Amino acid sequence: MSDEPGRGLSRRDLLARGGVAGATTVAAAGGYLAAREIAGPDDGASDRAGASSPNSPGPLFALDPAYVNLTTFVLASHPRPVREAIERHRRKLDANAALYLREAEVGLEEAAREALAGYLGADPDEVALTDSTTMGIALVYARLRLGPGDEVLTSEHDFFATHESLRLREQLDGVTVRRVRLYDAPESASVDEIVTRISRALRPRTRCLALTWVHSSSGVKLPLREIAAAVARANRDRRVRERILLCVDGVHGFGVEDASPVELGVDVFASGCHKWLFGPRGTGLVWAAAHAWERLVPTIPTFDGQAYAAWLFGGVPDVPAGSLNTPGGFHSFEHRWALKEAFETHKNELGGRAKVAATTHALAKRLKEGLAAIDGVTVKTPMDESLSAGLVAVDLAGLEPRDAVDKLREDHRIVASVTPYATEYLRFGPSVANTEADVDETIAAVKSLAG
Repeated sequence: MSDEPGRGLSRRDLLARGGVAGATTVAAAGGYLAAREIAGPDDGASDRAGASSPNSPGPLFALDPAYVNLTTFVLASHPRPVREAIERHRRKLDANAALYLREAEVGLEEAAREALAGYLGADPDEVALTDSTTMGIALVYARLRLGPGDEVLTSEHDFFATHESLRLREQLDGVTVRRVRLYDAPESASVDEIVTRISRALRPRTRCLALTWVHSSSGVKLPLREIAAAVARANRDRRVRERILLCVDGVHGFGVEDASPVELGVDVFASGCHKWLFGPRGTGLVWAAAHAWERLVPTIPTFDGQAYAAWLFGGVPDVPAGSLNTPGGFHSFEHRWALKEAFETHKNELGGRAKVAATTHALAKRLKEGLAAIDGVTVKTPMDESLSAGLVAVDLAGLEPRDAVDKLREDHRIVASVTPYATEYLRFGPSVANTEADVDETIAAVKSLAG
């Protein structure tokens, strides 16, 4: 068997032999759990102390029982299996990092990628590992193959990370970036309105449609399947190089919705895993369909063993797109390697995609309906579940959102947030770490503020 890259060695062989340059070069805000494991909306037996059952080693989430926290979507609390996995890897790294990396790194990295791919219903070779949504979309928009006169279309509603990544790209090589307004008032947005406005905004030189699945500014969830169909219609008579790629920041839908970008018809999807999925902090992904990876150029060298071996022997790396686009360097290894447990927790302890989606939507609906019944409160997030997920944004007459957040925390021990945009709203995010009792307590507290 030859040791020359690409001749007789498997990818795992090459990864495992990466020790020639040191083992590390081969690496390819709190709610609470009630007195039971998460099983859906509260059945009335909740206990804020979060006591464990006789057959349980403790509550799933170690959240402060003194608060009702509806902001776990900002930076998730690690569920028990994830905490334990992180600690297990941390202890072994602290004891002998070089040895543990050499023995376990390749398998753990591949296990993390396979867990992500399994959840997405994708090929593991199509999944790149990142540290956050921001890192992922920046890598995508910085290196998307675009020529003179090509343009990227985004929306007025997208977050800073998308707008800034595109502004920097515009500065770099003059690519045109346009924004379209998808709706005038979030609470009255409709599927037809959104899809029509996007369809009308697509031009012959549009090469990328850069959108966000769920807007953190208002809680509006875009109808991605219908948008993908509109993009497909626009692409029908285009040459391959001229086709529009639908690129999505999916962080506030990932781990909430019972759908994956593969199923929805998206071309490129970036997300962090440390929000609604309750994955390890500092983990994320970029998934792209095979045709989309062909139009993306890596930015940061990968530490995949095949790429390293090609460098050693003067060859050209033949590395799957996901691994090739996974930034190399040292990472928070113990967090990345605990991704497998995050997906196992989502499936086993939390009941899987369908149950998580049903529970989250039910809690959000209860909250929206309760808040909408209060005089002086305007719910900005659509009531229609096809246009909303877990985020709930509201406007309180006569009270600034930041003041409302302070009063809820100080007077009612409820943790809420403010939308980080020019137009600010009071924002909640009920999740599977919450109960119906949390929602009802929050409604009562907001009513006292509005009164």
